[in-house]
Amino acid sequence: MSVHEPNPPGLDVLPDDALERLGRWAAERPLRIALRHKRHGRWKAWRWVDAQHEVARLGLALQRQGFGPGSRLALSGALEPTAILLALAARAAGGRVVSACRLAAGDELRDLLLRLRPSHAFVQSREGVSRWLDAARDLPHELLVFSARSAQRRQGNCRVLPLAALDGGGPLAPLPLPWSEVRDQETLWSEEGTEWPEGLGLLLRHWLDSGTGFAFPENSESAARDRRDIAPTGLLLSESRRQALEAEIERRLAPAGSWTRRLSDWALQDPERGARRWIAARLRGLLGLQRLERILPGDLPPPLARPSPVRLATREQVA
Repeated sequence: MSVHEPNPPGLDVLPDDALERLGRWAAERPLRIALRHKRHGRWKAWRWVDAQHEVARLGLALQRQGFGPGSRLALSGALEPTAILLALAARAAGGRVVSACRLAAGDELRDLLLRLRPSHAFVQSREGVSRWLDAARDLPHELLVFSARSAQRRQGNCRVLPLAALDGGGPLAPLPLPWSEVRDQETLWSEEGTEWPEGLGLLLRHWLDSGTGFAFPENSESAARDRRDIAPTGLLLSESRRQALEAEIERRLAPAGSWTRRLSDWALQDPERGARRWIAARLRGLLGLQRLERILPGDLPPPLARPSPVRLATREQVA
């Protein structure tokens, strides 16, 4: 099942020392929360030691499915714990990881698969699996796709297995979130997907460099509500997601020209004073931005590197 061809330079999105850094945080802060994700309406959490154990278990499970040195795992979907742990597990199994746009379809997706030549893939959505089956049916190599939302299927050289096929070794269940223990922890937030080409690599780098936990919404539709639950201290934003967040903020404010809008704008212009401080804090709380301290990544070229607009300003800038 593996593709035994040299991998093009720079294809792997994982940092070279990703597993070593994961091991460091599992040793230094084993019981701190590494990942949080809302699933079926409930927050789940993985501690650093849980993440390390799950990566090792999934790595062995991938090997049982023919994944090893020379293999490539393509990830398509939201950037959330399943994708992150599978990416690290692929490295543990000796293979490489590539990110595939979850919006690609038809000829665009087929060309992408021919270029990336993945041997295995994780495709999050049922609709995505159907697109992959159509695009991969006449591929010149075999492709094994895992998905939590699709039954076993086959079309041409593309075979689909439920993600449960990797659970033969007995997966570690994510813990119900001990909210009282993590309420005040520094937390980074992402509501991105693999349509952001650099997203997975940047997320892994910031996560493993800092040892700061990441949190993720249940889906794009619930992102605003779930962000309020977490009140993150940092946001990982692509330019398109930043624009979407600014549009969300604009929608939540009163119409331009109204007295309530003038009051909001007045408060945000100088939020240190009296009533302005209370109004600004209220607005940031409604947006889940009351603890915001930084916007990542800081190393992308403009326009992402431009100064934050006032309503996306960090706590240090406006509080």
